[in-house]
Amino acid sequence: MTPEDMDLLAALGRARAGVRVETEKPYLVESRLAPLARREGYESIDALIAALRAQREERLIWAVVEALCRSETTFFRGRETFAALRDEVLPALSHRRREAPVRLWSAACATGQEVYSLAIAANEASEVAAGTRFEFFGSDLSERCLEKAQAGIYTQFEVQRGLPIRLLVKYFENQDDTWAISPRIRQLVRWKRINLLADLSPMGRFDVILLRGVLRTMDAALRGKVLQSLVERLPSDGVLVLDPEDDVSGFADVLAPGPGGGVYLRDPTTLSAAA
Repeated sequence: MTPEDMDLLAALGRARAGVRVETEKPYLVESRLAPLARREGYESIDALIAALRAQREERLIWAVVEALCRSETTFFRGRETFAALRDEVLPALSHRRREAPVRLWSAACATGQEVYSLAIAANEASEVAAGTRFEFFGSDLSERCLEKAQAGIYTQFEVQRGLPIRLLVKYFENQDDTWAISPRIRQLVRWKRINLLADLSPMGRFDVILLRGVLRTMDAALRGKVLQSLVERLPSDGVLVLDPEDDVSGFADVLAPGPGGGVYLRDPTTLSAAA
């Protein structure tokens, strides 16, 4: 790829999804575009980019952007974080909400491991108020990722990454060389393709929002915009979960550190469960 090709990809990534394309790492960009080129019937990445320039077809543009945004995920990534959600955050919110459902959103769910981990954690929580209803939502920019997430079928390698054997046996069914999430867990999750740069107000409010593995890949000028949009989707006692290394210094007046890595509270008294 030429420097001009890299500039084109960087401009598209930033404009469409806020993603920062690492132009100094062409090998990484090529590894993400090569499968797309083959899938679309192009003999090379150069041919794919040539078509991109010549046709300016929206479907192809978005396919390229989605490939550039690809993120990796695992089950229960960050054990400390999920333990805090299971043992402290979700029980406290369940007592606060009483008759209302507790709504949780994995805002960049990739292939679904994170939102299924949330659903399992909620099911495993022992201090949740009786009768609590949890509603789980998973969204991503990539249609292909969402298709895999909705299917809920994972390879042996994928379930081995982060998923304790006890939970694998309890919540998954073995199907030859793959594992399928239990239908009772899969049916708890609703899915939607969402661009985090868009207006998020139609999504409504969420008690817990997770956005991990994303902010560090975004253009620095747009990170604050995305964070602000997510904070606005939280109620006054909502919880935002990021990567521990994400910079939230500009939101110190509205986000207080909570338990577990990357957990932030709108209200520091969130974990004081109502009687």
